[in-house]
Amino acid sequence: MQVVEVVERYDDLCIPSSKEDESDSNNERAKFIQNDDTNKTCVTTLTIPKKMQSPVFIYYELDNFYQNHRRYVKSRSDKQLRSPKYERDTKPCAPESMNDNKPIVPCGLVAWSLFNDTFGFKISNRDLPINRKDIAWGSDRRHKFGSNVYPKNFQQGSLIGGGQLNESLPLSEQEDLLVWMRTAALPNFRKLYGRIENDLEANQEITVVIQNNYNTYVFGGGKKLVISTTTWIGGKNDFLGIAYLTIGGICFFLAISFILLYVIKPRSFGDPTYLSWNLNPDMN
Repeated sequence: MQVVEVVERYDDLCIPSSKEDESDSNNERAKFIQNDDTNKTCVTTLTIPKKMQSPVFIYYELDNFYQNHRRYVKSRSDKQLRSPKYERDTKPCAPESMNDNKPIVPCGLVAWSLFNDTFGFKISNRDLPINRKDIAWGSDRRHKFGSNVYPKNFQQGSLIGGGQLNESLPLSEQEDLLVWMRTAALPNFRKLYGRIENDLEANQEITVVIQNNYNTYVFGGGKKLVISTTTWIGGKNDFLGIAYLTIGGICFFLAISFILLYVIKPRSFGDPTYLSWNLNPDMN
């Protein structure tokens, strides 16, 4: 079965167009996103190129976002995420560690920058249900995030980084956070948003209502919406294919080089009597 994928870049939608240079344009866009009074609702249409058999996975993709930066990755407290008794263990989380001398739960820049764009899907003016359960790793839900750890003082400072959390739900049940906290190794990455558990037919048009809240404009990042099917070996991943072919090609080249070197200039076995002389000098 072939992977079917639809990718739509949407960070330019519902943002005022500007004829200024790129830096000024990004500043204006950042101000637009940061203004609470602006309408950030975007509507776009996706056309399904081929039949997509359920489950159809929904991803958001961010470009030029360095989740692998050393200081960013370290800005979290795994002890605090696991147990309420480590609530005040916020030393690794600075500057997002305390608010009015009260610990922030979850603390750190990773949680603070939680992705908060939302997507709604419709077909022929009927809502298309999105299953947002079981999108995080099971090991994260069971072991890394406590079932008795609840958000406190989160996103209540003077500068808001991203999404809010439900203070009545434990961290282990807030799977958007769990997905985001598993940091990506590359600056361009995708994270699972949910699943469509209905087949999508070829040439079917899907209306997507986007709340374009997440501020990638301050660092020149891009945002994309991706819907994709998978096969038994997973989804589409150009990077892994290129990496495997490159490494395989290098190994093949080295193997051929060593074989030719051995054929053209074979290694000399030497004189075995010389070895026996050095081991037993009394024989001479």
